[in-house]
Amino acid sequence: MIVLALVAQESRVIASSYDQEYAQFLNAAEAILQKIQPENAERLSYAYESWLFHYIAHDQMVYLAVADADQGRRIPFAFLSQVEKEYSDKSRPTPSAGFQPKLDALRAQFNQAPESDPIRRAQAELGSVKEVITQNVEQILSRGEQIELLVDRTDSAAHQSLAFRRRAVGLRRQMWWRNTRVLLIAGICTVFLLYFIISSLS
Repeated sequence: MIVLALVAQESRVIASSYDQEYAQFLNAAEAILQKIQPENAERLSYAYESWLFHYIAHDQMVYLAVADADQGRRIPFAFLSQVEKEYSDKSRPTPSAGFQPKLDALRAQFNQAPESDPIRRAQAELGSVKEVITQNVEQILSRGEQIELLVDRTDSAAHQSLAFRRRAVGLRRQMWWRNTRVLLIAGICTVFLLYFIISSLS
């Protein structure tokens, strides 16, 4: 998190932006300004406990930011580069009130929107691509499960159809034997009846 930012011409602060609870860093930042030679283009960081003081010195101007050490150096220097770019569009020297609102806005933007950092933005885009790929894979897996379920149901229906066919064949055979027995019994009865009739006539 960037808690303090300032723009200075040599050692004179032109605009500053900071959270009130971190106002004590302003004195330390002004002390660092006294040691910077703005005519020499440089990008450096000073460590103080769990905080880092980053600055860019270029063309008699100093752009300084204080951020927690966990944030590293990339985002603060990306912020300072953006501040330098925005300030370079203004006519100098600029009154403090002239650039401070823009400095406040930039600090809020970089604190609240990590996508302001190109690398973070690329990582976020890569993360969204991974999420889409994951969703697609999950959909494919889900479809695979549905296909497997459909195959299982088809197999079950095929087994049921085969069992029904076997039962139908068995029932047909059973009915055929039953009809055959009835015909045999009827034939035997007819033969016996004819035999008795012929015997009684003779």
